[in-house]
Amino acid sequence: MNDFFNPQVPELFLNLSQRFGLLLAGCFAVMTVTAIDKLGPRRDRPAWATALLTVLFGLFGVLGTYSGNTVFQSFANLRGMVVVTAGLFGGPVVGVGAGLIAGGHRYLMDIGGFSALPCGLATLLEGAAAGFIAHRRQAHALDWRLAMLLCLGGEAIHQLLVLGLARPFPTAVAVVQVIALPMIVFNSLGAALLVQALNLQMSYRQARNRDLARQILSIANQTLAHLRSGLTETSARATAAIILREAQAPAVAVTSGLTILAHLGAGEDHHTIGCEARTKATHKVIETGEPLFVRDKSDICCSDPNCPLTEAIIVPLRKGDGILGCLKLYGTRRQPLDETLFELAKGLADLFSTQLELENIGIKNQLLAHAEIRRLQAQINPHFLFNSLNTIASFCRTAPSQARELLLDLSRYMRRNLDSSRGLIRLSDEIEQTNAYLAIEQARFGQRIRAEVDMGPGAEDCVTPPLIVQPLVENAVRHGLLPRPEGGLVKLTAWREDGHLLVEVHDDGVGMSPEQVRAITTATELESLSEGVGARNSNQRLVQLYGPAYAMVVMSSPGEGTSISLRIPQ
Repeated sequence: MNDFFNPQVPELFLNLSQRFGLLLAGCFAVMTVTAIDKLGPRRDRPAWATALLTVLFGLFGVLGTYSGNTVFQSFANLRGMVVVTAGLFGGPVVGVGAGLIAGGHRYLMDIGGFSALPCGLATLLEGAAAGFIAHRRQAHALDWRLAMLLCLGGEAIHQLLVLGLARPFPTAVAVVQVIALPMIVFNSLGAALLVQALNLQMSYRQARNRDLARQILSIANQTLAHLRSGLTETSARATAAIILREAQAPAVAVTSGLTILAHLGAGEDHHTIGCEARTKATHKVIETGEPLFVRDKSDICCSDPNCPLTEAIIVPLRKGDGILGCLKLYGTRRQPLDETLFELAKGLADLFSTQLELENIGIKNQLLAHAEIRRLQAQINPHFLFNSLNTIASFCRTAPSQARELLLDLSRYMRRNLDSSRGLIRLSDEIEQTNAYLAIEQARFGQRIRAEVDMGPGAEDCVTPPLIVQPLVENAVRHGLLPRPEGGLVKLTAWREDGHLLVEVHDDGVGMSPEQVRAITTATELESLSEGVGARNSNQRLVQLYGPAYAMVVMSSPGEGTSISLRIPQ
C-alpha cells in the first residue's frame, strides 16, 4: 500500500495536468477555428468528413501519448479522453479509426515493449466502445457524464489489461500503482470537458444560425412591400435603411447595374446616388454573379482620400437569369465586417431576388385582373339592358318623370360599368352603380324587390376592386328573390374594421344547396363567358388580388336565404 503513495505520483499528477491543459487548449482551438461541429453526430455525413474526423482525432490521440512521464518503461498518457470523445462525436467508424491510429502508434513506437500491447489494445477498445454506444444513443450520445463514465471504465480496463498482459507481473503492479489514479482522473475529466465543449460549440453555432435566419426573415418581411414594386431609388433607399438599422453595418448601398441607387451610412457624403459604383469588386460581381468579401481598402477604389470605408461585402441581386444589381455592406476600421454579415448578405440577396421576381408576378396579376374586368364588362346581360329599355318605354306615357329617372339610373349604371377598368375604385362608386341597378329592377318588379343599404362611418371612402359588390347584389336579386312569388329583401351592409373594408350582402330568398355554395367558393379557373358576372367571379378575383385568406364567406341553406361576406384590405 505504501507503494501507491510513491513520490512519483504527485509529480505525475503535476506533469499530466500541464500537458492535459495544453492538449485541451489545442482541441478547443481546432474546434473554434474550424466547422468541426458541423461534421458531428449525423448519419448522412460524407465519407471525406468521416475520414477527416478520424485522422484529426487520431492525431490528437497520438499527441496524448506524449502527455506524461515514462514510468517503468510505460507511458502515462491522455489518449483515452481523445478516443472516447471521437467515438461519441463521430460514431463507430471514427471511434475505431481514431483508436487504431492512436493505439497503433503506441504499439508501433514500442513493439515488444513492456506494455505496448495492452496500452494499444485498451485505446482501440475505448474508441470502439464509445462509437458503439454513440450508434445506439444517436442524438443523446454527446453527454459529458456518459463520456466521464466511459473513460472511468475504459481506463480501469486499461489498467487491468496491463496487469493481465504485461510481464513481469511485479513491474506491471508497480506501474499501475503509479499511473492508474492520474490517468483515470485526467482522462475522465478531459473526456467530459471535450464533449461539453463540442456541445457548447454546436449550441453556439445553432443559436447564431437561428439569430441569423431570424434577422434575414425580419429584414425580408420589412422590405417586401418596397421591393415588390421593383428596384427603384425609392425602394432601394428604403431597403438600405432597413438593413442599416437591423444589421448594424457601418454603411449599406444598393445598385442597379453599376449605378448607385442608394448609399446610407459612412461615406454617403461622396458615394452619391446616380454615380457609377467605384468598387472594382462590384464590376466583378456583376460580371460573374458570385458574391465577394473585399478586405482591402485599395479594392474599393474610392477617390476620396478621407473615405472611411475599408471593407466591402458585395452580393448580386438577380431577376430571372440576369444580374439586376448589387447589395453592398461596407465596413470601417472601427467597425469591421465579419463572416456572419457575409452570410447575412448572401441570404438577403437570395430573398430580395425572389421579391423582385414578385414584381413580374404582380404585374401579370394586375393585367389579368384588368383583362377579367374588361371581359366582365362585355358580359352585361343583354336581357337586362333590353328589359330595362322596355320598362323605361312603358313608363314614358304613364309616368314620364319616372321614365326620366330610370334613364338616368341606366346611364349611371352603364357609365360606372364602362369606367370600372381603371383599377381600385371608391366604394361609393360601386354603391352608386348598385343603387342604379336596384332602382331599375324595382321599377320592373315593384314590391317584390326590396332593398336596404347601410354604410358605416368612413366605409364609402374605402377602395375596392370594381364589379365586386354589384354582382353579389344582382345575384341575390336574380337567384334569391325573384324565384319567390312574393320576392324578398336584399340588404347591403359595409363597415370598416382593423384596417379592412367589410361588406355583407344578405337576402331572404330561396337559398342555395351545399353543392351550389361549394361551386362559388371552390378555387377553380375563372368562369367562362357563358357563366356571366356572378359571385364566383367576384370570389376568384378577390383571391387573385389578395390571396386565399380573402376569399368570400358564403352561408346559405335552401329556404333560409343567403349571406355573403367579404374583406378587402385598405
